[in-house]
Amino acid sequence: MEAQKKVLMGMTVDELKETVKALGMPAFTGGQIAQWMYQKHATSIDQMTNLSKDNRERLKQQFTVGSMPPRECQRSADGTVKYLFPVRCAQHETAGEPTRFVETVYIPDGERATLCVSCQVGCKMNCLFCQTGKQGFDGNLTAADILNQIYSLPERESLTNVVFMGQGEPMDNLEAVLKTTTILTGKDGYAWSPKRITVSSVGIKHKLKRFLDESECHVAISMHSPIHEQRQELIPAEKAMPIEDIVALLKQYDFTHQRRCSFEYICFGGMNDSVDYAKAIIRLLNGLECRVNLISFHEIPDSPLPGSDRKRMEAFRDYLTGHGIFTTIRASRGQDILAACGLLSTAAQNKAHKPAT
Repeated sequence: MEAQKKVLMGMTVDELKETVKALGMPAFTGGQIAQWMYQKHATSIDQMTNLSKDNRERLKQQFTVGSMPPRECQRSADGTVKYLFPVRCAQHETAGEPTRFVETVYIPDGERATLCVSCQVGCKMNCLFCQTGKQGFDGNLTAADILNQIYSLPERESLTNVVFMGQGEPMDNLEAVLKTTTILTGKDGYAWSPKRITVSSVGIKHKLKRFLDESECHVAISMHSPIHEQRQELIPAEKAMPIEDIVALLKQYDFTHQRRCSFEYICFGGMNDSVDYAKAIIRLLNGLECRVNLISFHEIPDSPLPGSDRKRMEAFRDYLTGHGIFTTIRASRGQDILAACGLLSTAAQNKAHKPAT
């Protein structure tokens, strides 16, 4: 059965070369497979016609490309599209039909088209404002799972940017995230510029530093409050890596040329959207080349948090910008299909497809 075979997608070119050598094929065959997958987007080994028929048959006995189309699609009035992708994370890759799912959001905007990908089923961070965290954690995605959200996207050819801002905390699944970005930016992979990719994080001690050292992709930090005590209430991970430590780490890196550093900041009405908070952000970020993206709060069930109004957000933006911190208000997209920031959850789909015990 196809589902019982090992998956080629998500392997780096070096891993593909080792794989074919173990099957008695020349190493360059691994490079050919990488071209077929990451440049031509082959969905089957039979399509790899510059491999000999014998080698294709040998590969097919143990391997499959592993691409999986989305199971569901929801379209917003504003053009945003939310896809439901099956993933293999919660089981061995050879154990049969996937029974877990993640949501992926495609956001077209004129000549720009951004894909918001997920890296975990659920999330361990349990941020107060995020529906994904309320789902709990149900597994890390493999590099193939993450990459498949791009590989099998119907609008793949129109993509200009990818953001790791979907379900899950990227630094909590760092190996798979780094492997995916390596394939996306490598000359034997998609050969994208790292400037097309942004990876978000609440800040995970040691892992954030490793990401900054090993990747050239943009980084976005979920701040949401410059005050330690309040941020800890919103983001429990603040206890292990305070925002002051995150900023101190970021100041060790160069964000003045190709790479960009940004901070995500959800505005909660009367809680973190006053001038006093803007002043605290200015003090915190002093000396760091960065930008701040303000985000409207999208209410989730049983949340005590209030949303900020547009007028207060504009005043907050103008104060920060007037004091040297480039600040924007992110347009809210896909709210009518629960695709906006903080609303992604596949708890119902995952529960429905879990095998009976």
